[in-house]
Amino acid sequence: MNIEKVKIVADSSSDILSLDNIGFASAPLKIMTSEREFVDNSELDVREMVDYLKGYNGKSSTSCPNIGDWLSAFGDAEYVFCITITASLSGSYNAARLAKEAYESEHPGRRVYVLNSLSTGPEMCLVIEKMKELIVSGLDFDEVCEKTDEYCKNTGLLFMLESMRNLANNGRVSHVAAKMAGILGIRALGKASDRGDLEMLEKCRGEKRTVDAIIEQLKAHGFKCGKIRIAHCFNEKLANTVKERLISEFGDIDMEIYNCRGLCSFYAELGGLLLGFEKN
Repeated sequence: MNIEKVKIVADSSSDILSLDNIGFASAPLKIMTSEREFVDNSELDVREMVDYLKGYNGKSSTSCPNIGDWLSAFGDAEYVFCITITASLSGSYNAARLAKEAYESEHPGRRVYVLNSLSTGPEMCLVIEKMKELIVSGLDFDEVCEKTDEYCKNTGLLFMLESMRNLANNGRVSHVAAKMAGILGIRALGKASDRGDLEMLEKCRGEKRTVDAIIEQLKAHGFKCGKIRIAHCFNEKLANTVKERLISEFGDIDMEIYNCRGLCSFYAELGGLLLGFEKN
């Protein structure tokens, strides 16, 4: 493949807005309340959105890119490698699949690969990094698809939530459970399951116990010394504490910390962490 004719495309849950030395486009999701709509693109003031949602008590929801949004993101590339947030949380994957069919029908000979990440955020970042690495290495389209599929079997996502207000407001947990967690200072630790839904693992009190639990769960789910990406919703202090513990446990590993964009901030909420990691 000629790299100038290749494009990686993701919905905005990947938290990535651009890539160096390869074509890239982000298809934005939207976060909506009865009062406002936030488009998860480069113009979004994530902090303002998070602060607004913290004080909002009504129903909230998200909206995925439509077929036209995906087609616009594909542009005129001959080879498109597309990744979406887990299909269990959004219709993004289904819309991307329909866009693939329309694009390939309209442009015979062009190829589009669409991957349901079964995850979000930093695990998607890892997969996008792998896609780029495989493309740059000179593999053909089918080889990149095959090796990306294989790679996804060896990545995972953990999340830590200090608040579950937004999950309650869009019907994913009960308001009673979310309120009690807030009153008791409980932090929820969970993972993206093999089915791509949110699976709670344990509840923690206090920062030390929370960090201990994150390290224990990473080990239990196969992390040894691979890459790890940590996304935080305005909680860099805790993210760095986790980083220091990881260095003390595993040495000098490939690790990056960054702030969540809009969609991931909506789910992680203020103070939350998302950890994408390689297994084994």
